[in-house]
Amino acid sequence: MVITKKIQIRLNILLVTIALVSAAVFSLYELGYFDELQQMLAKDHYIFYWMLLVGVFAEIVAGSMGMGYGVICTTTLMFLNIPPHIVSASIHSAESFTTAAGSASHIKLKNVSISLVKKLAVPAVIGAIIGAISLTYLGEYYAKITKTVIAFYTLYLGFQILSNAFKDKQSKALKRKTNLTRLGVIGGFIDSFAGGGWGPLVTGTLIKNAFTPRFAVGSSTVAKFILTITAAVTFFFTLGIQHWNIILGLLIGGIITAPFSAMLTAKLPVKKMFLVIGVLVIVMSSITIYKSVFS
Repeated sequence: MVITKKIQIRLNILLVTIALVSAAVFSLYELGYFDELQQMLAKDHYIFYWMLLVGVFAEIVAGSMGMGYGVICTTTLMFLNIPPHIVSASIHSAESFTTAAGSASHIKLKNVSISLVKKLAVPAVIGAIIGAISLTYLGEYYAKITKTVIAFYTLYLGFQILSNAFKDKQSKALKRKTNLTRLGVIGGFIDSFAGGGWGPLVTGTLIKNAFTPRFAVGSSTVAKFILTITAAVTFFFTLGIQHWNIILGLLIGGIITAPFSAMLTAKLPVKKMFLVIGVLVIVMSSITIYKSVFS
């Protein structure tokens, strides 16, 4: 079997990532910090390893479908009773790296429209800052109410994702009706406040309104990278960095997968994935709502 140049590049990226992680672990061992590392990774019932799996799965979904990373991670962390503001801050800290890797892959594959990125990213930055500041206050002082609201929102997103499995493509005439500025602001705010939602809202709207799927996914991913950096920086100044085990798990799992996930955009059975992910998000969100209301 002949390995194409694009696959070889991604294999090289994976090997470099593995080499860097291995070197870091070996250095910690040589310096006598390996026991401390093991203790950190074992905290919170070994949540690091669960986040590693979640990061891999979420990035495969996000890279191939253009949506789902934040929704899957938020739903999982809320299910594990992590406070809402910590959920979003952790996800955006990890996503700063995974969306960078995913964006680079889409740019190399020429899946990106620069004009579309500009129209989405500028308003998304404004929405992300407002969302992060709002969540910092509400998530800390009204955690139970905020958690319930976000769980209802992820439940709604679950139904939205599920509905995509049964929708037909829309007429290209609808493309001109998309208000990209409003879409960017709302998408940026919701993603920052709720820990996810940019993909189902923004990428889903672009595809529904007949933008070419590969440009919708690629351009949306690059705009998402810009808003993610904005949200992460905002959370850093308002909250600092917390729960390194969660961030590292999501980061390592996602960044290893991201260089390859862009290649799956036209290869995976997208409608079946919409069905599976939609059901998963609905079930986990429903359990979180039940625990929030009746606990």
